[in-house]
Amino acid sequence: MPVYEYECKECQKVFEVQQKMADEPLKNCPECQAPVKKLVSMSSFQLKGGGWYADGYSSSSTSSGKAKTTKEKPAPSCPSGGECKGCPATASA
Repeated sequence: MPVYEYECKECQKVFEVQQKMADEPLKNCPECQAPVKKLVSMSSFQLKGGGWYADGYSSSSTSSGKAKTTKEKPAPSCPSGGECKGCPATASA
């Protein structure tokens, strides 16, 4: 079950709540009953180590019994210079 983070607009308390994805978001602070806002948190999910996502589907081809590997190309730089603002991937529908 996902954990959601909320912040109280009145007492500034930040708290986490374990909720189902289908559950309605909280509306009030459990401490002071003031309105709360849902926060966007960083994910704790990280891909580490080797694998297709890191190697870019590197492949080897065999010719005359020897494996030939291709050199990895450097990852393309972000066209927005690392800023999410203006990035086509963050455009909302």
